[in-house]
Amino acid sequence: MYSKTKKLTTISMLCAFAYILTLIGRIPIVLFLKYDSKDIVITIGGFIFGPMVSFYITVLVSIVQMFTTSSTGIWGCVMNLISSCAFACTAAFVYKRRHTLSGAVMGLCCGWSSMVIVMLLWNYIIAPIYMGYPREEITGLLFTAFLPFNLIKGGLNAGGTMLLYKPVVTALRRSHLLEPAKNTEKSRPDKGVILASLLIIITCILFVLSFNKVL
Repeated sequence: MYSKTKKLTTISMLCAFAYILTLIGRIPIVLFLKYDSKDIVITIGGFIFGPMVSFYITVLVSIVQMFTTSSTGIWGCVMNLISSCAFACTAAFVYKRRHTLSGAVMGLCCGWSSMVIVMLLWNYIIAPIYMGYPREEITGLLFTAFLPFNLIKGGLNAGGTMLLYKPVVTALRRSHLLEPAKNTEKSRPDKGVILASLLIIITCILFVLSFNKVL
């Protein structure tokens, strides 16, 4: 029987991996905005255990990041919380309600859209405070920097989650940290999912290269 200890161990591992990705994976995307792939791990945790686990991982990682690597203090922590929750919790909530491949895709698309819209609003409200820029300058950056950044970030998160979810779940099951798969559940990732994931990731990378070349 799957125990609470194994669940706690798995969630702790996901927290550790998410934090490590904030240390080693910060990639410049648009102007001063950098991408890290922690949301992929957070979303996978939500797909496995539900949206509240995505929320718990987000809170823990964001707070630790605030006290260790972040230079934006409490406001940066708040923005990390909002961004990760908008994507990961939304995606996990939809997937929990519709636990199928189409539900996962729908959840990731909803999370992607939610993050883009929510972050436009919150960058307008909070960015002038922690960046020290006048609101007029932030308004000018909303559609030239923040919007393309979050579109790219959401695409990389969605593609990465689709690509890595099955391998991560399979590895956890082989380590006896998750319950064995049901007979009706595929153990291998769908080839269409892999191709779609790679297409999204490659498209985002090409967009970054072309966007920065124009700038």
